[in-house]
Amino acid sequence: MYEHLWSVVLCLLFDDGTCSPISPTVGITTKALELYCVAHLRSPQLSIQAFVKTMCDLHGVGFHRHLSHQFSIGFNLYLQIQCCVAAMVAELLRHDLPDFRLKHACPACTYTLMYEPKLTFSLLYAMDGNDSLKRVLPRSLDTDDCLGTSSELPTGQQLESDHYLSCTFVDQFMWDSTAADDEVIHSENLCEGRWKNMDDAKTKKAWGIYDETGIFVAVCRHGFSLLVADMVQSGELAKYPLAVVSKLLDVFGRNLGGRYDIGCQFKTTLDNSSLGPLAQSLHHTCLVGAFHGHAHRRLCQLFSLTTYIKGLGLEDLETCERTFSKSNFLVSTLHYASVFHRQQAIDTYFEHNNNFEVYANLSNFLYSNYKQALDILNDSNATLPQLMWDLKVADKTVFEHWLEEEKVYLQGLTREPEDETLQMDSWQRLVNLTVKDTRKAKSAQQHTLEDYGRNLKVVQALELKLEIKKRWTPEDTQWQKVGRLVANRKYQHALDCLEGLIVAHIFELMKMNWAGTAQCTPPCQTLKWEDVMEYVFLADFDLLRDTRVNAFQHLWSSAAVCSAMDLYFKMCRACEEIQCLNVEI
Repeated sequence: MYEHLWSVVLCLLFDDGTCSPISPTVGITTKALELYCVAHLRSPQLSIQAFVKTMCDLHGVGFHRHLSHQFSIGFNLYLQIQCCVAAMVAELLRHDLPDFRLKHACPACTYTLMYEPKLTFSLLYAMDGNDSLKRVLPRSLDTDDCLGTSSELPTGQQLESDHYLSCTFVDQFMWDSTAADDEVIHSENLCEGRWKNMDDAKTKKAWGIYDETGIFVAVCRHGFSLLVADMVQSGELAKYPLAVVSKLLDVFGRNLGGRYDIGCQFKTTLDNSSLGPLAQSLHHTCLVGAFHGHAHRRLCQLFSLTTYIKGLGLEDLETCERTFSKSNFLVSTLHYASVFHRQQAIDTYFEHNNNFEVYANLSNFLYSNYKQALDILNDSNATLPQLMWDLKVADKTVFEHWLEEEKVYLQGLTREPEDETLQMDSWQRLVNLTVKDTRKAKSAQQHTLEDYGRNLKVVQALELKLEIKKRWTPEDTQWQKVGRLVANRKYQHALDCLEGLIVAHIFELMKMNWAGTAQCTPPCQTLKWEDVMEYVFLADFDLLRDTRVNAFQHLWSSAAVCSAMDLYFKMCRACEEIQCLNVEI
């Protein structure tokens, strides 16, 4: 009966000469279409042509190219009927309300009970861009080397999905950085230069042969896909994560935690956008994943790394990478697809993955995390007391205090002390006054007078700030002391940077070779790369004893204390994970 109805539907909908309803020679059953649909979703590399060839082999007939085209038409019709049936079912069940799918995407994240404990984060999600699912834009052939105009045929097909964020919605955040200029954003970013997607010059351009250059997705911590957006003729611009955050804040509201590879810079971008006041009022938190976080600077890690965030549990927030490892199998079928069919394939894949992969493994996810948390607590309870006894630490709260000390210490290495900066600026201006005064006869008198007056005003202003009652002269002790500071300025600045990197266990020490160590007064020790390779712990770096603040005065700089701190914070996150899992279960 159903096969007969399907044949009737095929005949009615294809009465345009594509598949002749008068004398049919090819029949496609619903079972064959369903088999291909399920097989393709399980193995996205399976193409229509390969499947049709397989069916021809089973039936003992020769393969012809038009069979693939006919099967493709039938498969499109099959998917359209599925969408219509799903829409009618959703309407009857009252599941067609705005954002209904998003509000019920993950049972563990979105379902709440009365009187259940409130967690620090109401929803943890990860977002990231993936440039594998590109689509080539067909273009006409031109005689010159430039790309031709688009030759893509217009189509009235449009995907209706609450998975996808429309380009119109995303583009409203294109110029959304009105509260601060680029200099403010760059000055607050500690990790710029370490990430390709932090470089606007690289991300705002894309290869001209592509129209869609990838996708930007958001997934919850359990792996359920929440939102998808196409990256159109661009790299991973800030408008895509801003659009995702805007939608999630609108649907879920308060206490969201969002992971992004460049979460440190994105926090500044978000705060300075039109979403900034809303995100701050709803207590949105920008996070960095456990894997990518170790490529950030240590100071950034102390503020954003998952290990040190209270209420985060044992979640590593690297869900996007696991999602992309499966969705990348769609690549071969999407490069030359139309806009509609590409979006249809991506949307169908993520819906199938949510229903048959992530949901099916949800219980195993909860069980594995629960077991991992209990194992960490058992091991830590047996090890940490002995470490605390060896370190003569009586209270665990000292680990929190040491963490704050490290933050303050590393923040102090990012800039020179203000008093030293003012003194060196004043000394340099006095030197300029002296030099200009001795060269009056050799230079233009008017320019000399202008420069002299300008330097004199700056010197007077600096003397007021430093409360200097008598102007320094080359014979004064303070003049000579500050002169040595200026001579060692480059070395000291490089040493401060070096110390911060070593504390973070990042050995980018080749920069010390051009820091001008030979010109320092008194001469300072030269660091060789061969010596660096032999060093293991921070205590081995005697060179750092020349820094403004001796790192060895702090207990957290020792290897034993670092191990104890890591173990303590893992215990804290394990306890939080158990509390979170009890609520989710």
